Amino acid sequence: MAVFLWNAFTFVVALGLLVTVHEFGHFWVARKNGVLVKRFSIGFGKALFSWRDRQGTEFVIAAIPLGGYVRMLDERVDPVLPQFADLAFNHKTVWQRMAIIAAGPAANFIFAIVVLWLMYLIGVQEAKPVIAAVQPQSIVAEAGVQGNEQIISINGHNARDLRSTNLLLVEQLGRPALTLGLQAVESGQQRQVELDLTDWQFNPEQQTVFASLGIELVQPKPTTELAVVLPDSAASRAGLQAGDIIKRINDEQINDWQTLERLIQQNAEQPLQLVVSRAGQSIELVATPELFTREDGFTQGMLGVHPTFTSWPEGMLYTQRYGVVGAVSEGISQTWQLTRLSFAMVAKLLSGDVSVRHLSGPISIAQGAGDTASMGLVAFLAFLALISVNLAVINLLPLPILDGGHLLYLVVELIRGKPVSEKAQEIGFRCGALVLLTLMGIALLNDISRL
Repeated sequence: MAVFLWNAFTFVVALGLLVTVHEFGHFWVARKNGVLVKRFSIGFGKALFSWRDRQGTEFVIAAIPLGGYVRMLDERVDPVLPQFADLAFNHKTVWQRMAIIAAGPAANFIFAIVVLWLMYLIGVQEAKPVIAAVQPQSIVAEAGVQGNEQIISINGHNARDLRSTNLLLVEQLGRPALTLGLQAVESGQQRQVELDLTDWQFNPEQQTVFASLGIELVQPKPTTELAVVLPDSAASRAGLQAGDIIKRINDEQINDWQTLERLIQQNAEQPLQLVVSRAGQSIELVATPELFTREDGFTQGMLGVHPTFTSWPEGMLYTQRYGVVGAVSEGISQTWQLTRLSFAMVAKLLSGDVSVRHLSGPISIAQGAGDTASMGLVAFLAFLALISVNLAVINLLPLPILDGGHLLYLVVELIRGKPVSEKAQEIGFRCGALVLLTLMGIALLNDISRL
């Protein structure tokens, strides 16, 4: 319950902040262009708090914190007296209206830059993308990639840390090949290899992008000591506790987490005789893994435990920290990378290279908000930047119900010299709403299935 409340709280904080930024973009540019803003609402439904400023705008915080809107004076919606016609949105030039509509996504892009600027002022701890080993007969093995090499570039883009390398690899989904830049850890010798991605299969629900290519990274390794025992799980019912060290399962000695995981997965609904070490004492327990069905239809056992991890190997971590000016440049660069990735993912979704099963909805976002907030300010700032860019990109899609659809109508108006008919706009809005609601429904169902 505490986790749920924390996730809900951080979700409301994150979404409320991002929606406020987005709507403020519309609001600020509308006022600069002489449009009367009647209402600035954060959330939908019943108003919880409201107040008015000297220019007559009503500011509202509403009960349903899943969006917001800026309502401007518009003759197509409101009766407008002739003397106030110049304050109406529809009386502004096409370029002014386009600026007002584009200001929302633009504000989210700017916010991402500011957040990343702050993040790099504080300092970000990063890990080097060093390959420990490669899986036999994998994509990287076929290309001749070896262990003890560091990834330094992907298709010419600098891959200086694990996070950026992960994003760059995900961006390659659907492409037939990629060029991987490598540097030997010991000699420093650099080389490039070509990866054939024709048979690349990547399911982010089941594996990392590195594992899907056959890459084992140098990173902390799981141990047989339990860090977490989930409540109301098979492990909890068996009496396992955080801090227990699994020594034996049935007649097999447990020396690593992989062996422990394999035995649990292969013995669904089968009692397992466990020998654990707790506070220096040996204890015998019986645990029966629950049957769990994965998305791909395969079944396996699940105990409900998470391992502790070893420390990072020496020299693998470093801190990226910049001054006031350098952090601006880095914020712009990282925002551009996130933007490029977001548009690429939309294109891959349309082309079928990425399945709609990978769409995430509000539950996943809430979990991400809660997890990153628990990790600290820097992680939460990175999360805010990512969601802010995603919000901007989604709003720029040419669906009539979104900012991108409004911009599309205005581009057509520029070309034709007259507005799109109200009937055509109404049909477009209905179709856009149907598409958006369908995608939201799929994302929500995906969230529920992941739970």
